[in-house]
Amino acid sequence: MLDRTRHDFSGQQADPVAPSDTVLQPDQAGWFKQLFRMRMDKSGQRLVGVALIFIGIYGAIASRLVHYASHTETSQSLRRASGEAIAAARPDIVDRNGAVLATDIKITSLFAEPRRLIDKDEAVEMITAIFPEINPRELREKFSGRRGFVWIKREITPKQQAEIHSLGLPGIGFMAEHKRIYPNGSAAAHILGAVNIDNVGIAGIEKYVDSLGLADLSGAGFSVQAEDLKPVSLSIDLAVQHALRDELFKGMTKYKAKAAAGMIIDVETGEIAALASLPDFDPNVPSQALDPNRMNRMTVGVYEMGSTFKALTTAMGLDSGKFNINSTLDARSSLRYGKFSIGDYHAQHRMLTVPEVFIHSSNIGSARIALAVGVPAHQAFLRKMGVLDRLRTELPESAEPLVPKNWSELSTVTIAYGHGVAVAPIQAVMATAATVNGGLLIPPTFLPRSPEKVREVARPVLKPETSEALRYVMRLNATKGSASRAAVPGYFVGGKTGTADKSIHGHYQGDKLFTTFMAVTPADKPRYLYLVVMDEPQAIPETMGFKTAGWNAGPVTGSVIERTAPMLGQTPRFDPPANPFPTMVKLGAWGTK
Repeated sequence: MLDRTRHDFSGQQADPVAPSDTVLQPDQAGWFKQLFRMRMDKSGQRLVGVALIFIGIYGAIASRLVHYASHTETSQSLRRASGEAIAAARPDIVDRNGAVLATDIKITSLFAEPRRLIDKDEAVEMITAIFPEINPRELREKFSGRRGFVWIKREITPKQQAEIHSLGLPGIGFMAEHKRIYPNGSAAAHILGAVNIDNVGIAGIEKYVDSLGLADLSGAGFSVQAEDLKPVSLSIDLAVQHALRDELFKGMTKYKAKAAAGMIIDVETGEIAALASLPDFDPNVPSQALDPNRMNRMTVGVYEMGSTFKALTTAMGLDSGKFNINSTLDARSSLRYGKFSIGDYHAQHRMLTVPEVFIHSSNIGSARIALAVGVPAHQAFLRKMGVLDRLRTELPESAEPLVPKNWSELSTVTIAYGHGVAVAPIQAVMATAATVNGGLLIPPTFLPRSPEKVREVARPVLKPETSEALRYVMRLNATKGSASRAAVPGYFVGGKTGTADKSIHGHYQGDKLFTTFMAVTPADKPRYLYLVVMDEPQAIPETMGFKTAGWNAGPVTGSVIERTAPMLGQTPRFDPPANPFPTMVKLGAWGTK
C-alpha cells in the first residue's frame, strides 16, 4: 500500500496530505462550516443596509411624486395666471407728437388656491368682511370647486392688500397685473377702443395692436413688459383731436342735434389727423361703449350723404368726357321719371352750367349728368371710388354700404344727388379727397404713412384736370354758394353741403335730417379735408327756422377750421393765391371772369 505520508528533506515525517475526495474529519468540517457561516452573516448585514438605503431613496421619490401630483394643477394654474398677467402688458399708444394716449400701470389682484385653504368657511367670512361687495355664497362656491386657482378680486387697493395679508390665510395670494389707463379720457375714445379686464384689446386700435401678434405672445406665455415694447404711434394729433371734439360738442348742443361727428384727413397721405363721434365714451369705463347711441358714426354708421355726393357725380361727368366745365344742363323744370318728379331745393328754372349745377346743388342737373353717363358706368365709377364696398382701416369696426339690389335708372337718378346709397362717412371722405388731391384714391389710415408707402397704396382714379375742376367748383361754392358759412378768411376754403332726409325702417322722415359739410383747405392746393355731420339738428332762432347743412354743419366746420388749421401748420394767407386754377381760366369756365 502506497504510503501517502509526506517527508521533508530532513528525513522527518511530515503531516499527511488528504486527497480532494477524502472525507474531512469532524473537526475539519466544523471549521469549514464556521468559516462560511461567518461570511454569510456579514453579507446579510450589508444587504440589509443596502436595501434600507434603496427603500429610503425610493420612498423619498415616491413621496415627491405624490406631492407633485397633488400640486401640479395648482402650479400650472398659477404659472398660467401669472403668465397671462405679465404677458398682458401692452405697448403705449401715442399721438403723432409722442403724447401718451394709452399706457399701463401696475395693480395688485387677489387670488386663492382652494386646495390649500384649511378652513374655507372662515376664509370666506374674513375676506367678505374686507370686501363686502363680494357675494359670500358665490365665493364659497369658488372655493368648493376642483380648480387649483381662482380669482377673488381684481385690482385691490394697497390698504386692502395689507388687511388681507394680516389675516395670514394659507392659500390666499396676491398677483401683480397690468391695467390700461387712458389719460385723456374720452378725447380719442372711438379711435383707441378699449381692453377687457385681462388687458386684451376688444375694440379700436387696441384690438388692432393685438392682431399684430401681442395676443399670440400672450397666449404662448411669453413674458412681456410694457417698457420692452415699442410705443404704437398714431397719425392723430391730440391737440387737434381735443379741438375737433370740443367744437362738435358745442355744435351739437347749439343745434340740439341727436349726435355729431367729424374728421380731418390729410388728402396727400390719407393720414387721419383727428376723428370724433358724439356721444362718445370713456375708455377707462369700456362698458359705456355698449350704448348703441355711442357708436362710431364715422366708421360704423351708414348714411345717405346728401348733396356732398354731387362732388362725385360732377367728377364722374367731367372725367367721362361727356361734359366739360362749360357744359350746360336743363334745369328749367322738374325732371319726370315714371311717377316720380325730381325737383331742386333752390330751383333756378333755367339752363345751368356745370359749376352752377354744383353751387346751386341742383338735383335735376346732377341726375342728368348721371343718366348721360349711364347706369353701368355710374356703378363702375362709384365702385372705383371705393364707396360701394366695405372700407377696411386699422379699426376693426366698419360697416358695409347699403346699395340697391336692383340698380335701375331711377337708382342712378337718386344716387346722383346723394339718396339711394348709404355709406360710412369715412368712405365719402376718402372718395372726395381723391377728387381734390389730383385724382389719387388713398385709403385712410390712423398710422403715420411714409411717402414710399403713399406711392404704394395710392391709385389714380381721376384725371388731374378733373381734380382741378372739382377744386375750382368747391372754392366757387364757398364764395357764391352754400359753403360760405365755412369760408374762414386766410385759408382759401372750398366746400360742399349735404342735407338728406333720414330713412327709418325704409321710409324717409322729412322732419329728421342728416346734414353734412365737407371742406378743403386751401382749395388751390388742398392739404386737409374736413367733414362734419349732424344727426337730426333742430332749427333755432339764429337759423331763421332752417335746419339744412348750410345753417349748422357748415358753421361748425368753419369753427373747426379756424381753430385747428394753425395747429396743422397751415399759415393764413389773406391775399388770394395768384392764378389758382389755370386750366379753368384757360377754358373760360363760368365764374372765372
